[in-house]
Amino acid sequence: MKNLVVLLWVLLLVSCKSGNRNIIEVANFTGQQVTGVTVSEQGRVFANFPRWRKAVKNSVVEVDKSGQAISYPNKKWNSWTLKAPISDSLFVAVQSVVAFENNLYVLDTRNPLFKGVIGRPRIFVFNLDSNKLIQTYMLSEASFHGDSYINDLRIDKKNKKAYMTDSGHAGLIILDLESGMFKRVLDNHFSTSSELEWLSFDGIKWVNTVHSDGIALDIRKDLLYYHSLTGYSLFAVPTSILINGSELEIHENIEFIKRTPAPDGMIFDSFGNLYLADLEKNRIMRLKASDGKLEVFAEGEKIKWADTFSVYNDELYFTNSRINEATGAIDTMVFTINKIKID
Repeated sequence: MKNLVVLLWVLLLVSCKSGNRNIIEVANFTGQQVTGVTVSEQGRVFANFPRWRKAVKNSVVEVDKSGQAISYPNKKWNSWTLKAPISDSLFVAVQSVVAFENNLYVLDTRNPLFKGVIGRPRIFVFNLDSNKLIQTYMLSEASFHGDSYINDLRIDKKNKKAYMTDSGHAGLIILDLESGMFKRVLDNHFSTSSELEWLSFDGIKWVNTVHSDGIALDIRKDLLYYHSLTGYSLFAVPTSILINGSELEIHENIEFIKRTPAPDGMIFDSFGNLYLADLEKNRIMRLKASDGKLEVFAEGEKIKWADTFSVYNDELYFTNSRINEATGAIDTMVFTINKIKID
């Protein structure tokens, strides 16, 4: 009996080390390409669908316990269609949703079909008790470009700031959550710029140039990590320098962290480990806080372009946006939100 128990433990350890983890499907969407996912402190799951095609049913949804998607905060907010007038009470081209404390931050690129920014990108903030809009931040003209695609954001409670990446026009953006002032930094800098013009999936080239994309905040060390999507270099910069430093000081304090696989989104867990995808190999990687080593956290057919991550109750949630596969009509394609237990 003892030998059997030992054998089972060995098999379990081997399974975990090889990345063969139990991946649980949370929700699936046919013909609707999901990119963002976030889970609130109360366990509410939200997702978003970018305006990359005409047939977008909803920009933002809440996923209920049965996996059904419900327009959030209501159908009216999600009713915009191409060429229709825009307003401050309609989602146009949402790329990211982030639940932080009791608010939901909805990042609207205002760049539908990647054809250029309409008006100004903005962040809508909804209170999760009332599900009502409580704040709108509109990017200043100096903080974005006509071809900007503001991609992802992280909230810095300590400094009352929000940090964003621009994957359309390389750079980072800092928002003062109290004053509403924006500052753009590292514009066209090598660390925010794409390193490649394509990625490879089973020998097939996915040709694209995507700049600063993934972003993650290490609240223990007060470091902001960022990564271009078409690239293999992970960088970090102290938040104090980002906020208070000159452009030269920011440049001088950028730290090259590590060569990694090409990722999309990134996130830290409560133990200080950083999660990021290996898009080209259907894997999720983990950069360990304990020794700085990069390991395979999970891999396999249930991971297809792990796009965005969220952590709740020691589980890693992620979306499968299948971007390299979605080269034509997506009517019959299934996109999922999954979760994996963190050990």
